[in-house]
Amino acid sequence: MSTLSRRYDAIIIGGGHNGLVTAAYLARAGRKVLVLERRHLVGGCAVTEEIWPGYRVSTASYLVSLLQEKVVRDLELERFGYRVDAKDPAFFSPFPDGRYLYMWQDRKKTLDEIAKFSRRDAERYVAYEEHLERLAAVVESLLLVRPPALPPPSNLGEVVDYLKLLAKFRGLGRREWMGLVKVFTQSAADFLDEWFESEQLKVTLATDGVIGANGGPRSAGTAYILLHHCMGGVGGKRGLWGFVRGGMGAVSEAIAASARHSGAEIRTRAAVEKIKVRQGRALGVVLAGGEEIDAPILASNLDPKRTFLELIEPEHLPEEFLARIRQFRMEGTSCKINLALGGLPDFVALPGTPAPHHRATMHICPDLDYVERAWDDAKYGRPSQRPLLEMTVPTMYDPSLAPAGKHIMGIFLQYAPYTLRGGDRWDQLREPFADRVIDLIAEYAPNIKQIIEHRQVLTPEDLEKQFGLSGGNIFHGEMSLDQMFFLRPAPGWANYRTPIAGLYLCGSGAHPGGGVMGAAGHNAAREILKG
Repeated sequence: MSTLSRRYDAIIIGGGHNGLVTAAYLARAGRKVLVLERRHLVGGCAVTEEIWPGYRVSTASYLVSLLQEKVVRDLELERFGYRVDAKDPAFFSPFPDGRYLYMWQDRKKTLDEIAKFSRRDAERYVAYEEHLERLAAVVESLLLVRPPALPPPSNLGEVVDYLKLLAKFRGLGRREWMGLVKVFTQSAADFLDEWFESEQLKVTLATDGVIGANGGPRSAGTAYILLHHCMGGVGGKRGLWGFVRGGMGAVSEAIAASARHSGAEIRTRAAVEKIKVRQGRALGVVLAGGEEIDAPILASNLDPKRTFLELIEPEHLPEEFLARIRQFRMEGTSCKINLALGGLPDFVALPGTPAPHHRATMHICPDLDYVERAWDDAKYGRPSQRPLLEMTVPTMYDPSLAPAGKHIMGIFLQYAPYTLRGGDRWDQLREPFADRVIDLIAEYAPNIKQIIEHRQVLTPEDLEKQFGLSGGNIFHGEMSLDQMFFLRPAPGWANYRTPIAGLYLCGSGAHPGGGVMGAAGHNAAREILKG
């Protein structure tokens, strides 16, 4: 047995933001906690890295909104440096005919923009926002809940959990009930078609339904992804997204600082190679290199496939559970391109730099058919010929991220399938695909090629290798109805516990899924403290 045996009350495997949240809560409760992170820095996908001299880039995650206010308060993250600037304008969509659409924090300005395309849509937009807000409030109330067992048990305590869950739906009217059913089952396109007629407005809103998803705007279930991205907020204002000062790594560093302040120990360059199990109970971990560290509680922030299929010998897990984990869908279709720029993109639709749209999320996706065709490519194993692009320039809010007069631009795009057909390989397609993306931007902002100084391309394969995301899936598993709530990551195991006593799942592969929320980490810590 290791000389460090039983020194720690809990070991957290993986220092992504959820793992750090779990560590911080356990440390605040007086537990001796050790976090083990494979990379040289903590944060998982929420990191800031100097990939070129003087440029500090949010290499993977790039915006914040879903981080739970309870987590921010409980862990005193602002005390430890957490600051967010809300995007304004929120969106900018240029179109091939030279027109453009802004969406602002100021509702009247947004309505004026929508009216350029449809007065009817401008009149309906307020009701749409209010409807979405009511639905979001219901779903948000479930984020920090432990999903009860499925099917409903005879155990009195879990029956009480069901009653508490049902109470959250008390007072919903018929329209809200119907809205919830639709948002969990419809496509983003069908959901938006019921409200609006303007293609320009619908495609701008529909992007939230396909970002990170394996599906197009007409795929069933993408309406929920749209709602998922409309939850949360910045500065107490619902629905806003923002840039973290210092990049996304500042989120993780604030959580880590809170955890350390409460006594947690964090080790980097400490890859866990194996979880030790004896007679159905977790005993500790073995690191790459052979070091063994024991603790009675382990919490894995790794995705379900890495946790159960790579770190644990299969004889320690029930075959039915293993089959469910093997079937858990985890292939991604997202790609991230990071650029160092000597200037700003100058759009044909609205010339001039800098301009308000450089502070927005800038879309290139002229209509829903365009996005659907992009998905058609990917579902047959081909990178999209003309992908959907979401572009952000964080240096418009935080100039310290780049040298004076320079900028960073992040491009998050759909679709780039993890599994390619016909013998193609990403190491052959990566740069040609990125060239095609830059050519597409140049159709809207012709100066883009002249201002690019550096480029980083992260395909789903790169996301898997660099950040440990199985299949390159940014959510630790598809967020479809059959992989959510009671069913995430497997039926009967949605309560953060696992078939191995003392082993918990605290990452986005557990309820409520992906995004920089901290909810899974919070919920797992609560279950651990219950004992």
